[in-house]
Amino acid sequence: MKRFKNLLILFLVMMGLLLSCTVAKADSLSITLASPYQIGPGPVYEFIATVTNNSSKMVYLNSDSAYVDSPLILDPSPYVYDWPLTLGAGDSYTGILFDVDVPDGTPIGLYTGYFDITGGHYNSSEQYTVGTADFNIYVTPEPSSLLLLASGLAGIAGTLKRRLVG
Repeated sequence: MKRFKNLLILFLVMMGLLLSCTVAKADSLSITLASPYQIGPGPVYEFIATVTNNSSKMVYLNSDSAYVDSPLILDPSPYVYDWPLTLGAGDSYTGILFDVDVPDGTPIGLYTGYFDITGGHYNSSEQYTVGTADFNIYVTPEPSSLLLLASGLAGIAGTLKRRLVG
């Protein structure tokens, strides 16, 4: 029984040491995305966001990590070139966060993605995720495609009606 008690104490001490070494990193930034806006001649959408520093310390905005389902293409250059390098405690910034290009011929459906801002509190070399924004893009057919579909269905309905009546 004494051996079991010693093993239990040793296990609890080891678990305590392991748990005390991990540092909990909660998101310091809140990212609020506005509805995407279509820009340019092609199907490119820009996402405007308001990023707020919810912590009591300055946050360095060092880099980003982003993803969107294929075949959509995410362009993070608005964040890279236009956003500030730091946000002070309680500060916020609003601007274009990223663009998403929907290539011609993209199948209709729901596409998902995320945009992470990495950085830290103490120096510009920290690389923790300090803010995350998830987003969805629902690709719908172009109005001209819907018009073509509707005219085809009207033609089929007219042909069926003529065959049933005559």
